[in-house]
Amino acid sequence: MKTLTTILVLVFALPTGAQAQDMTSDDYARAERMLSQNTRSLVFRDNVQANWMDDGRFWYSATTPDGSEFNLVNPSSATKTPAFDHGRMQRALAMASSEEVTGMPPGDLDIQAGEATFRIGRQSFECSLTAYTCSAGDPDSGAGGGSSRFFRSVTVPSPDGTMEAFTRDHDLWVRVLASGDEFALTTDGSEDYGYATNSAGWTRSDRPVLEWSPDSKKIATFRHDGREVSMMYMVNTQQGAPELEAWKYPFPGDDHIFMIERIVLHVDDGGARMVKLDMPPDDHRSTITDHVAYGGGWADVQWSGDSERLFFVSSSRDHKSATLREADIEDGSVRDILNETVPTFFESGYRNINWSVRADEDVVIWYSQRSDWGHLYLYDLSTGSLIRPITEGDWNVLAVEEVTEDAVYFTGSGRDGDDPYYQYLYRADRATGMIALLTPPVGNHSIQWSPDRSYFVDTWSTPVEPPVSVLRSRDGRAILELESADITALIAAGWQPPMRIQTKARDGETDIFGLMYTPTNLDPSKKYPVVNYVYPGPQTGSVGSRNFSSSRRDHQALAELGFVIIEVDAMGTPQRSKSFHEAYYGDMGDNGIPDQIAAIRQMAGRYSYIDLDRVGIWGHSGGGFASTAAILDHADFYKVAVSQAGNHDNATYEDDWGEKWHGLLQAFEDGTTNYDSQANHLKAHKLKGKLLLAHGTMDSNVPPNNTLLVVNALIEANKDFDLLMLPNRRHGFGNEPYMMRRRWDYFVKHLKGVEPPKEYTFGQLD
Repeated sequence: MKTLTTILVLVFALPTGAQAQDMTSDDYARAERMLSQNTRSLVFRDNVQANWMDDGRFWYSATTPDGSEFNLVNPSSATKTPAFDHGRMQRALAMASSEEVTGMPPGDLDIQAGEATFRIGRQSFECSLTAYTCSAGDPDSGAGGGSSRFFRSVTVPSPDGTMEAFTRDHDLWVRVLASGDEFALTTDGSEDYGYATNSAGWTRSDRPVLEWSPDSKKIATFRHDGREVSMMYMVNTQQGAPELEAWKYPFPGDDHIFMIERIVLHVDDGGARMVKLDMPPDDHRSTITDHVAYGGGWADVQWSGDSERLFFVSSSRDHKSATLREADIEDGSVRDILNETVPTFFESGYRNINWSVRADEDVVIWYSQRSDWGHLYLYDLSTGSLIRPITEGDWNVLAVEEVTEDAVYFTGSGRDGDDPYYQYLYRADRATGMIALLTPPVGNHSIQWSPDRSYFVDTWSTPVEPPVSVLRSRDGRAILELESADITALIAAGWQPPMRIQTKARDGETDIFGLMYTPTNLDPSKKYPVVNYVYPGPQTGSVGSRNFSSSRRDHQALAELGFVIIEVDAMGTPQRSKSFHEAYYGDMGDNGIPDQIAAIRQMAGRYSYIDLDRVGIWGHSGGGFASTAAILDHADFYKVAVSQAGNHDNATYEDDWGEKWHGLLQAFEDGTTNYDSQANHLKAHKLKGKLLLAHGTMDSNVPPNNTLLVVNALIEANKDFDLLMLPNRRHGFGNEPYMMRRRWDYFVKHLKGVEPPKEYTFGQLD
């Protein structure tokens, strides 16, 4: 006979209301309909990509319920017309394919040549835009829809289009495109000591890292010294003997990291003359990323317009000091122009390098957060002395788009609108500092300039409002509305937008922002468990772009299973003030989790259906690190965590990451280090809730050793946990169907307290 106490325990252990029922395959199918592969096809006219032509016009394609629509825009006359007769082209395609063509397929146009390539399934078709005839091309040729546009070449073309540079056997070579002739620019490269090597340890590529001079006669590059750098080893999973993958991978605190020895190559018809810069090797660092490769080139390197002067920034290993320098490309001498040193970390912009030299004007435009906000400053190039600020105020310059004699065009945030993360385009007068807003509608704006910068396509949206695309003149004047996205079908399918939320951070004063997702069949009288999605940064936040999206990750899908999903950009993430961004510098174990908890508690105070007794958390990569730290450090709040590909100990992750955000590793006499506070394996004994760890066994970005350290510590502490090692996966396994299903199952079972359907299979929807 059960005692009253036992009965009460059983009753209060059960979820409330109808949520006590086990999940079915129908429940998962209903959730699956909210994934992007099922929602993105319900949004039309949302993605305007301008393809500019030599005569100043451009074409773009728009998706419609009936297929693609191709439009031709003439900015000078403010007109938009069909790029060709769609009905006639459909008939030509049907004749060539011997199939019914009911709508225009995706394609690539060359309007000036009167040609187009379309794709139907795996078959491409070459068509004439004047004769309206088509012929079948090679299957899977990459034409007709853009796959060729995104091909990542392993060569770097010269500005004049006559040559391309590439690496071979650790040396740098050039190929003359007209003749196909190849010649070596260097001849003494060797393994781990090669030229233009594209490796940061955590990422590697065959594309060389270099900057051509504008006249295509010189190349700025480096010799990449990894000879004494630590090794990384992995073995794949296969029948029989596994294959070893081994490469150089530096760690925080290592005596030797990658170094770059800067050189200039004067290219002639059969080789090159090398000029070595007269300076010690630089640490493998940049002012914007944890790699020196950036935007298809070399970060922090700039040629003068006349190709006679070379400028670059050297960053210290700890990222605290940045020095702008000029190199004499004939004798290799180096001159320091200016330096900025900060207590934490220096950056030259948000995802963009914003310093630029105007050699013909003898000035430098320099980006700094010295006022606690990111702004532009004008310096004298000869003396390195400050002339004046160009921009000022409690807001941020994000990315410099163009610099002219009288103005700077840039994107910025926090100055206009009701959300500090919305980005706008501005013009700053260099003489007066007057700021003009060029994209006034409230929202997050993305810009596509015409080649001559006379016009730009402005597309803006919010997380809850679909995009609108407008053609604007250089001064921001609206010339022509191109498209307004149609989400009628999306709404008809039951979609609802996330809720924009604003709360206070842990200090009770600082505003933080995020999004919340609730089931579309929400019953406010019931209680719903919370799943907190987290990415701690510091280089980005949990929410990501403020653009409209039909599905952000699997947030709404997971909400459909009876959860409230909350994601917040906590303190320690960018796009706000410098002090906001460096909030937990030197204490990466913080992860912004106190702000996540504060936000969830405040939302529960506003909405009674949020159940604070059932809170889970998940994340991938940095989010995997943060979610495990959360359930270990805040076991009273978080009951369930799913941690994927986590960098659980940043002393066991790549050098640049930890040393920028946590500082240089210091070992103390008692055997501890300043990195111990963030190492999840050192606090594994604190686990109380349910934890699922997942990692790819061939993750070359965050090596699986990070997770296995935690696993070993959990075993030593005699803790129950769950582990999922995915054979041969790299870093990006997070949303593959099996991982997603296991993640859903874990929250359904351990946070809702019900059984998920057994081995649900995605992709079975009608």
